[in-house]
Amino acid sequence: MTASYKDYYSILGVDKTASPDAIKKGFRKIARKFHPDVAGSFNQAASDAKFKEANEAYEVLSDPEKRQRYDELGANWQAGGSPAGARGSGRPGPAGGAGGVDYNFSGTGFSDFFEEYFARGEAPGYGGQARGAREYSTRGSDVEAELSVSFEEVLHGSDRAVSLRKANPRSGEATTHKYQVKIPKGIRERQRIRLAGQGGAGSGNGAAGDLFLRVRYTSHPFLQNEKETLYYDLEITPWEAVLGASIKIRSLDGSVRVTVPACSQNQQSLKLRGLGLPLSADKRGDLYVKLCIEVPKTVDDSERSVWEALAKSSQFSPRGF
Repeated sequence: MTASYKDYYSILGVDKTASPDAIKKGFRKIARKFHPDVAGSFNQAASDAKFKEANEAYEVLSDPEKRQRYDELGANWQAGGSPAGARGSGRPGPAGGAGGVDYNFSGTGFSDFFEEYFARGEAPGYGGQARGAREYSTRGSDVEAELSVSFEEVLHGSDRAVSLRKANPRSGEATTHKYQVKIPKGIRERQRIRLAGQGGAGSGNGAAGDLFLRVRYTSHPFLQNEKETLYYDLEITPWEAVLGASIKIRSLDGSVRVTVPACSQNQQSLKLRGLGLPLSADKRGDLYVKLCIEVPKTVDDSERSVWEALAKSSQFSPRGF
């Protein structure tokens, strides 16, 4: 059964010509509202669903290749035709299996729609070959798909139920295999989890291929990752920058207070040691808080008078004269 089409642009509240920056802002706006750390216990299931939906939309639209495929899919969908790469379309899918076998996953952290059109298992080809006395043996194909993993799972590890459906359009037969996949603490992005012998079947006496799940970090509304060092953009007011402040932020370890020194500068970074992602079994990266000074978009008359008085009394000039 074909999964229902998802309008990722609508989910993020942007139009189809949106720039990468606009797409990022759309994601962060939605994700900050529904992220589990923010939503609290009220209607938690609905909030989780909204956050996952926004993350999935951003996963596709922030990736140029996936976005192009999605835009082509949307055009075919609205025209009433078969989506590019869909089963029965007469065109090769993005991850068609060797020998006509089609692989579909569930439990990867994405919706049925994403899994059908963007997370289908890749079976790039056959492995080694060996000729016996009476038969020709070929190793089965390795199968690979993406697995969405949150920063929290990277920090603590988790177990994930994943299903692989193997459908052979030639015979019409389909089989579903279920796996309990252990996501180890400290797993890195693009690292693969191997399930030996769970890929494509071999021919003759050939062994089965392997199943690989390639880790993809789930986008986070507050934190950005770079080599297991996390970055947090903290928006502060001009007076907080000048006078200093103590501000509570959300980290992977819960709420922490950040001390903003007096006379802090825009784009200045504050280091919180050991609050990043795991580097090894007993060591973690750091968390850097970047200060982003935000200026009011409008001021009323009383506020304007205060700013004017400050301008007259202050001896500070960034231009040196």
